[in-house]
Amino acid sequence: MSASTAAAERLPIASASATRRWLYGEFRRRWALTASTVAVAAVGAGISLVPIQVFGVLVDRVRDQAPVSTIVGVVAVIAVAAVVGGVFAGWASVLISRLAETVLARLRERTVARALTLPVATVERVGKGDLLSRVGDDVAVIGKAVADVVPNLVSAVLLVVLSLAAMVGIDWRLGLAGAVALPMYGLALRWYLPRSGPIFAAERVAMGERSQALIASMTGVRTVRAYGLEDRHLADIDRASGRARDLSVGVFTLFTRFVGRGNRAEFVGLSTILVAGFVLVRQDLVTVGDATAAALLFHRLFNPIGMLMYTFNEMQSAGASLARLVGVVTMPASRAADGGAESASAELRLAGIRHSYDGAREVLRGIDIRVAPGERVALVGSTGAGKSTLAAIAAGSLTPTAGTVTIGGVPLADLGGRLREQVVVVSQEVHVFAGPLAGDLRLARSSATDAEVEAALDVVGALGWAQSLESGLDTVVGEGGQPLTAAQAQQLALARLVLVDPPVAVLDEATAEAGSAGARDLEDAADAATRGRTTLVVAHRLTQAAAADRVLVLEHGVVVEQGRHDELVAANGRYARLWRAWSGR
Repeated sequence: MSASTAAAERLPIASASATRRWLYGEFRRRWALTASTVAVAAVGAGISLVPIQVFGVLVDRVRDQAPVSTIVGVVAVIAVAAVVGGVFAGWASVLISRLAETVLARLRERTVARALTLPVATVERVGKGDLLSRVGDDVAVIGKAVADVVPNLVSAVLLVVLSLAAMVGIDWRLGLAGAVALPMYGLALRWYLPRSGPIFAAERVAMGERSQALIASMTGVRTVRAYGLEDRHLADIDRASGRARDLSVGVFTLFTRFVGRGNRAEFVGLSTILVAGFVLVRQDLVTVGDATAAALLFHRLFNPIGMLMYTFNEMQSAGASLARLVGVVTMPASRAADGGAESASAELRLAGIRHSYDGAREVLRGIDIRVAPGERVALVGSTGAGKSTLAAIAAGSLTPTAGTVTIGGVPLADLGGRLREQVVVVSQEVHVFAGPLAGDLRLARSSATDAEVEAALDVVGALGWAQSLESGLDTVVGEGGQPLTAAQAQQLALARLVLVDPPVAVLDEATAEAGSAGARDLEDAADAATRGRTTLVVAHRLTQAAAADRVLVLEHGVVVEQGRHDELVAANGRYARLWRAWSGR
């Protein structure tokens, strides 16, 4: 795959303006907490400057040979201001962290929620690595910035503003002298940001590519080992990791040069303040204490300005990660999350269905199918005929390039959050979630009672083996628990279908993983689970087609034959040849 192709096959990344708008909206939604946070932080920053200004007063009092009591009073003010300022600074840090963590938590929840509603085809196209790196690496980067950088960054901004204001308050010429360094800081940032920003963004993308390479290797580890592809996959991971490493080293090199420019700005600024203070004191325009306070205020800026400048790398990295997360949460929804229309009947109709994955070759070409309420229709055809694509479209898991799908006359897009109450798909790829077996089933309907769970298992013929487990339905299954066979896992998926009790069911080779030994039992389970429902079956075994009310034969994305099993066998066409090859007759 070329670089351009790979770039096109990623989830979207929000622009800087879109990211700022999202962030502004989140802070505005919490305006009370935001306002109180800024107020407390501003008070804390202001109080932290009091000792410096009072120290300037102390210098003048010492030069004037003031009594000891005066000096003691000044020292007391410095001590009290230091304590109160520390209290406010700590309070501000707590509020800032609470605000930022709240926003991050909401972002994380919305990202995961949006990821779970993405079309399956989208997730498969972009790869799980990109998505996992966003909800993993990117969230971690932002979380670190929120915990370690943001509180100090807010305090630094307020200290810079208030310190410059205090310098101007002492004497505008001293304030002007201190401001001489600001253009140098600005030039340093202007040099650094355009060079480092794209590298940080590329680094986050490289992290996603590294995750994708690792996930692809781990999920296909059995195939990798079977064909001896370990070295090739390790080389892919090494290349992806090397690119991420090289980008990190490159941005660090830029950062060291950036630090040098910041140090020069500090040197020039402090020198200017000292020279200006000396001249103004000589002319009796300011006192020695004023000049001392101004110099200390500027020196006090070294840390906050350094914080502002030297954490830009972390903030840019966090900003790049934030743009990747916002890009996911702002993706247009394929359907509403809640509500939606309700179908009037269980009729499934697909009209004018066309679909292409690459925009060039159509895998489905003008499919028109009507499945009457309660009717079972089987799809058969050779590999690549378009059966699974059509099933995914019928279930609402894939949006067709053209055409409409309706249940009871209602388009799937209008069903909203009720879609999975109307149609459930069971495929050959079944996941058993880690946890109690009963809990795994209740993922389909959390309100299901013990009796309903047992009844669903009984319908699909799984109650006997489920109750015979060590802890019965409370036995932990899935990763780290009781292993289940492919047929048992498929029975759980069919039991979930029974619990949801939708009017329409789509089975996409749902008995393919059972093997020849358990195929008959699993076919019986599928028949029982879908009895009375409008059912579209992608038939892996032609015995399923023979038991269906009607059979559709797909080839190259079009329906070439349809009818009852015996009619198609008698017609001696494509289906008849498939049946003879299958049955050996």
